[in-house]
Amino acid sequence: MGRIAAIARAVVTDAIRRRIMWVVALFALVLAAAIPMLPSYGQGIEGAVYREIALALVYVAMIVVALALAANRIPSEIERRTAYIVLVRQVRRWEYVVASWLGIVATLAAAAIIFGLIVFVTGWLVYAEPMWFLWQGVLAIWMEAAIVAAFCVAVSAVSTPVIVAVSALAFLFVTHVRTGLLGGPANPLWNFYPSLDTFNIIAPVAHGSGVSAAYLGAMAFTFAAWVAVLLVAGCVGFSRRDV
Repeated sequence: MGRIAAIARAVVTDAIRRRIMWVVALFALVLAAAIPMLPSYGQGIEGAVYREIALALVYVAMIVVALALAANRIPSEIERRTAYIVLVRQVRRWEYVVASWLGIVATLAAAAIIFGLIVFVTGWLVYAEPMWFLWQGVLAIWMEAAIVAAFCVAVSAVSTPVIVAVSALAFLFVTHVRTGLLGGPANPLWNFYPSLDTFNIIAPVAHGSGVSAAYLGAMAFTFAAWVAVLLVAGCVGFSRRDV
């Protein structure tokens, strides 16, 4: 665990060195400035519309950050030969893959908190009420971004950054078209189709009172299952790679 924690910290430090978090902060400021410019905002746009648009913007930002952090993480380390230095120090390859993902996820968590605070505080100031359910949406977005990061890490363990980015976009598309392809739960293939729809809770958060604790538990289980499968695939692929 000590080796994994050390590598994860190095990933976070590298993200800061590469000014990824500065980009996150800049995007957060742009987000804060852009939201009040929405049509009719000054005349009292409905809170539900605000929450829906704000969470949609946070989702796009988090996916972009996940791709920026994960698509080139392992390939760049191999190219710079930093990975060789780490692996010769009795670090197992699976530890390297898992630690890389953990470092990325920690950075994504910091980004999610920054984005969440922006939309939460803005909503509170404008509507004079704390929109606590926004944090459920931010949590769901962070989970999906972390799964996308796991997918990128798994593919990057055996491929190049360009293929990782294209594959990740295809992954997002495929995992969000279950309803369009299968119609609904009545289809016998519904429960076997790989989908990330579980994390799409923008509608209940924006137009309702959020989701129940049981649903949050289901999200956590789905998150753990996706991450486990993807990281195992990444570890297996990296163990077979000629490094």
